Amino acid sequence: METCVPDTISNESELLDVLTCPGPSLVERIGSIESPLVILGAGGKMGPSLAVLARRAADAAGRALDVVAVSRFSDSSVKEWLESHNVQTLSCDLLEPSQLAELPDSANLVYLVGRKFGTGVDPASTWVSNTIIPANVMQRFDRTRIVVLSTGNVYPLVPVSGEGALESDPLTPVGEYANACIARERIFEYYSRERTTPVCLIRLNYALDLRYGVLVDIARRVYLGKPVDVTQGYFNAIWQRDANDALIRALGLATAPPTVLNLTGSEVLSVRAVALRFADMFDKSVEIIGIESDTALLSDTTRARTLLGPTLTPIESVLRWTARWIADGHTIWDRPTHFEVRDGRF
Repeated sequence: METCVPDTISNESELLDVLTCPGPSLVERIGSIESPLVILGAGGKMGPSLAVLARRAADAAGRALDVVAVSRFSDSSVKEWLESHNVQTLSCDLLEPSQLAELPDSANLVYLVGRKFGTGVDPASTWVSNTIIPANVMQRFDRTRIVVLSTGNVYPLVPVSGEGALESDPLTPVGEYANACIARERIFEYYSRERTTPVCLIRLNYALDLRYGVLVDIARRVYLGKPVDVTQGYFNAIWQRDANDALIRALGLATAPPTVLNLTGSEVLSVRAVALRFADMFDKSVEIIGIESDTALLSDTTRARTLLGPTLTPIESVLRWTARWIADGHTIWDRPTHFEVRDGRF
């Protein structure tokens, strides 16, 4: 794991190498995954690095595994990057059953499709993406093990004095996005029960990259001298490589009815403490506004840690990498997490 957690990350090439660095558990697990491994929604934030992570793990294991990345690929550079790393790509509109039918049969599938931002102005598109596509996929791949990327937003805000939401807790969130995500889960659950399709639902919050993520959101505000609001005062987060590693290994946990797992870092992070840490790293002052609420979006990951093991990348390493990335002026995606939102409107 030493190469997966370097002291520094100095450029995008090094970042992509770290994000796609397979650990020993994944290399061992990939040997039992039948070819091809199909990844739906592979053109988004996590999909490209997940696909190449799987490719590198298979290579390290000496496994002849085809990795097939499926997306509309509106950004052709993503398609080209995947293909340059020996990942097969297929363009597909998953709302069209006829196009789904043309995808290769597979015993193993990772589902990364979802829509969040823009829900406030176009909720219908969010509901279509988060409900019709799952139904199409479950009818097409009803004999396939499927890992589904869901979200911790399906939970309501919970007391910060506790351990976080459990997988068995009632799903009573606020906002159309979160409720559309519950609908997505229920559709997967329905077809899993009806057709005995093995599914593992992964409720993730929040994945960290150096080009986007909660830490980037906070660090940029500190670096640019903007105030940091601590009303949403606490959060969980996980390095994206660790999240993708867990998603692939979770194929072995898929069951009918579905297994449900919370996936995030085990630490509860304080927005105030993180902002002050970045201020120290940047040698800048920071203006803190607001007062921490007594509730936040937090998840208890005991079950996932028991089944998949602990998070491997220390949050201190990600803080250090993020500070240097921001200070050096490297690429930042214009994709704020809006982790501070408390009313469910995205």
